[in-house]
Amino acid sequence: MTALLEVEDLRVAYGKIEAVKGISFTVDAGQVVTLIGTNGAGKTTTLRTLSGLLKPIGGQVKFEGKPLHGVPAHKIVSLGLAHSPEGRHIFPRMTIEENLLLGAFLRRDTPGIQQDVEKAYTLFPILGERRKQAAGTLSGGEQQMLAMGRALMSRPKLLMLDEPSMGLSPIMMQKIMSTITELRASGTTILLVEQNAQAALSLADQGYVMETGTIVLKGTGQQLLHDDSVRKAYLGED
Repeated sequence: MTALLEVEDLRVAYGKIEAVKGISFTVDAGQVVTLIGTNGAGKTTTLRTLSGLLKPIGGQVKFEGKPLHGVPAHKIVSLGLAHSPEGRHIFPRMTIEENLLLGAFLRRDTPGIQQDVEKAYTLFPILGERRKQAAGTLSGGEQQMLAMGRALMSRPKLLMLDEPSMGLSPIMMQKIMSTITELRASGTTILLVEQNAQAALSLADQGYVMETGTIVLKGTGQQLLHDDSVRKAYLGED
C-alpha cells in the first residue's frame, strides 16, 4: 500500500546553511505522525517545504504517489494538503467566520462550504458563539482553534499542525490535543509538529525525533514515549 505522504532524503537550506539534511519518513492514511525535537531541529522548515512555501535543494516529496516538486503552494492545498502554521497567522481585523471562509478559497461548492463552517463551530463551539467577532480579540487558544478550523475548511486529506499548543494554558492545550484525537477518529490524517513531546507521542501512531536537521530516532508513539534517551532529552526525566 502506498503511503499518503512519502518524504525521501529531503534537504532544505537557507542560503549556505542546511536546515534539513536528508530526512526520510512516511505518513499513512488515517495516522497521526509526529515530529519532535528542540527548537532549530528543522521541524517547521520541513512542514513549510511540504506545503510549498520553501523549495528543497534535494530529495523528493510524494503525495498520493505523485511528486510535489515544483507544485506551487496553492495547488498543493487543492491536492488535499493543508497547513496550520506555527504562530497561527490569523487575520486579526477580519471576523472569525471570514477567517474560516478564507480556508475554503479554492472551493466553489457554497452549500458544502457552509456545512464545513458549521462543522468547525461544532468542533470549536466558542468560535460559533463569537462568529461575528474580530479574530484579533480571541485568546491565544481560541486563535489556535480558528487556525485549525481554517485549515480544515479545504477538506484536507492530510492536515499539518505546527506547534498547536505553543503558549497555551494546560487546560487549552488539553482541549487542542483532544480535538486532534477527535479529528483522527473521524478519519483525518495528521502530521504534527509539537514542542510538548509527551502529549504528541501519547496520541501518535508513529514518531520521529529530529536533531539539527536529521532524524535520529523513529518508532511508534508508545515506543518513543518509553525510550530512555527520549525521556531524558524531551520529557525531563532522569
